[in-house]
Amino acid sequence: MRKNKKKMEQMTVTILFFCCIIVVLLFSVKNAAKGNVERQKESLEKAIQRDIAYNYAVTGTYPKTLMALEMAYGLSYDKDLFAVEYEVRGSKVPPLVTVTQIGE
Repeated sequence: MRKNKKKMEQMTVTILFFCCIIVVLLFSVKNAAKGNVERQKESLEKAIQRDIAYNYAVTGTYPKTLMALEMAYGLSYDKDLFAVEYEVRGSKVPPLVTVTQIGE
């Protein structure tokens, strides 16, 4: 009887240990995915600003729309994941660009 009880206790401890490992792995994967989306957002923001600056250097004007950047410089991004607000403030003032994550 004592042997069976001890084996059951050991099995319970082993199962709990593996459950804890699985939970830790799931949290790690979730955090890694979240960090990846943040890096994508930062990369998109930098790409837009780079294209705006390049357009100004070449033409002397800022692009009037985000679509102009997409057409002229091949800017592309996941429109299901990010929303880009592009606000023109004047011909000699850089546009205000806001990138927001909308998807998961």
